[in-house]
Amino acid sequence: MTRNLWTAAAGASANPPGAGGLPLPEGRGDVAGDRRRISVTVRGTVQGVGFRPFVYRLARRHGLSGWVRNSTGPVEIQVEGAAPQLSGFLAALESEAPPLARIDAVETFPLRLRGERDFVIEASRSLQDGFQPIAPDAATCADCLRELFDPGDRRYRYPFINCTNCGPRFTVIEELPYDRPNTTMRKFRMCAECRREYEDPLDRRFHAQPIACWDCGPRLSSPLDEAVAALRSGLVVAIKSLGGYQLACDARSEATVSRLRERKRRPAKPFAVMTTDVAATPEEWRELRSPAGPIVLVGRQRGLAEGVAPGVAEHGVMLPYTPLHHLLLADFGGPLVMTSGNLTEEPICREDDEARERLGAIADVFLSHDRPIAARYDDSVVRVYAGATRVLRRARGLAPAPLRLPHGPPVVATGAHLKAAFTVARDGQAFVGPHVGDLDDLLTVRSYEEGLSRYERMFHVLPTEVACDLHPDYASTRIAERLQDRLAHGREPVRVQHHHAHVASVVAEHGLEGPVAGVALDGVGLGHDGTVWGGEVLVCEGIRYRRVAHLKPVPLPGGDLCAREGWRMAAAYGLEEPPDGVDRRRFDLVRRLARSPATPLTSSMGRFFDAVASLLGVCQLSTYEGEAAARLEAAADPAVAELLELDLADNRRLFRELAARRAEPVERLAAIFHNSVAHAVVRACRRTGLRQVALSGGCFQNRRLLESCMDGLRRAGLEPYANEQVPPNDGGLSLGQAWVATCG
Repeated sequence: MTRNLWTAAAGASANPPGAGGLPLPEGRGDVAGDRRRISVTVRGTVQGVGFRPFVYRLARRHGLSGWVRNSTGPVEIQVEGAAPQLSGFLAALESEAPPLARIDAVETFPLRLRGERDFVIEASRSLQDGFQPIAPDAATCADCLRELFDPGDRRYRYPFINCTNCGPRFTVIEELPYDRPNTTMRKFRMCAECRREYEDPLDRRFHAQPIACWDCGPRLSSPLDEAVAALRSGLVVAIKSLGGYQLACDARSEATVSRLRERKRRPAKPFAVMTTDVAATPEEWRELRSPAGPIVLVGRQRGLAEGVAPGVAEHGVMLPYTPLHHLLLADFGGPLVMTSGNLTEEPICREDDEARERLGAIADVFLSHDRPIAARYDDSVVRVYAGATRVLRRARGLAPAPLRLPHGPPVVATGAHLKAAFTVARDGQAFVGPHVGDLDDLLTVRSYEEGLSRYERMFHVLPTEVACDLHPDYASTRIAERLQDRLAHGREPVRVQHHHAHVASVVAEHGLEGPVAGVALDGVGLGHDGTVWGGEVLVCEGIRYRRVAHLKPVPLPGGDLCAREGWRMAAAYGLEEPPDGVDRRRFDLVRRLARSPATPLTSSMGRFFDAVASLLGVCQLSTYEGEAAARLEAAADPAVAELLELDLADNRRLFRELAARRAEPVERLAAIFHNSVAHAVVRACRRTGLRQVALSGGCFQNRRLLESCMDGLRRAGLEPYANEQVPPNDGGLSLGQAWVATCG
């Protein structure tokens, strides 16, 4: 549970409960001795998480009378009793809230005494234009896990056990309010025992909408032991999970992992691993065990096939997060590759027929069930680095938790073309949608539009502003234009320059005020001058920005091909001889193309990483976005502190210096490159004269680069900020667009 804000109505104190207790509100109202009555309004993610029964138990514990009820907005409470007990109630409301609750604001107001004797849970009420922030899906809690493996429990080994503290949420909701008839559980009629638990305010399954058991709930399509036997035989199993299908295989078997790669058309991009045996830091374990249950990037683990994550420094691991996963891991007895159920770059499969059609050539066995999935949700990915947990992919377990924005008009922001994710915003809250993927094919575009329509409906957002990228050919831009046409007020979408949006996403996350120096380092983004940007230092204040430093533009011979064939960028930077494995004739042709005045120019830091990775022989051909940079990061020697004191615009000179020293170890040169780029970033930020620095863009997924930049900026007396709750890559871009549209 997180508390972002404590507020109070007129006459009330605004001190948070954790700050030594909250003084009771003063003003109109009755006082009989020390007896008082107050209204308490709790805003945030407080519905569908066991908040009303928690309030009920809390009120009874403190000897208070009154009531609690849901609305289509906040949770509303009235409590009456002695002043010390009321103060204790308010303090515990925050400090003891259920694990999935997120309190954004609490408002208190004095009332007249009514003199009830009991505290009750009242029926919910609807508020005009109200909406409920909905809790994300949550990993299996300790109580359910204990019951799952207790032979004496009536839900022993039941694959769909859940309670108000865990289980599916957004992936089963079809409409609001969040009641069972509006979920994919509506076809499962509760048995008498489940009904008793559901209606008991003292039970942790009180109003747990997905409540189920062996007698009345969802069932597997085939016995679990058949899937376990298939995994032990080296086969690939498609598993229906919370937000879609996953593909699983033995993570210890090189042959099995290789076969999955071939079938999935994924030559080298790392696979995630699900396991219960992880070597990780305490901070990484905290994330692994969190209700979100994300994939966490940790140091390389022993006993896994090399093909799980070739050429990179980390493994992506997660703990089992559903009861079905727990049973599968316990019975299999080892780590499993657990990757998205799709062909590479397609959306994850959600429906059973769709999965059998699209995954039939990949999976040998299907382990399905009869609980429908309402929304596609891939697994979230986080990394603990530069002093914080930072989201690299925001999806299951994290979305749709709201983020704070300035109050403004209802907004839809459509993000970018790669790693697409949208944002809908209203009433000072931004709901960043789940990772969808690259909008290169019709399936993914349809998945994106389906998700966006769902968010607009769920959160009652009828936008008056639509924001998008500056690039006219992005699918996300075309979607924004269609949305704007529907509004029929004759205005254009708010077109936000790509790197300005990156910087704005950091400003939005951290609530920064005043001018900031923004550093946006990524692969590609259209600049306002019509060229390809990507190595930028901007001065941003509100909706305005100006470009103050950048990499010196170099040719982009072959356009988008340069992102895959890094040797093209090495040629553009002046490499005279082809790297090993590159055809001489093609290389010479690309060199001539680089000298042509018709070849577009780029200031991209991502392409600079590609060029250096090629120069050092680390990566010539990238099979997934960012592969060359990831391999270059993995190659860098952490003990090397040497750097070249250059400016950002000296990128060609840095390349030449590294080329002249190619006889030295690759590990040393890779480290010098990282150190020199970080030094140039710090130097450019100091020259702006601004204290606040916002760092964003896909290059800051690089642990060494971000940590070096932040350390250097702090030593220079500056205040660096970077993305934490949304990805620094294009998956966080829509939040920045929404912030610009809101402030404009």
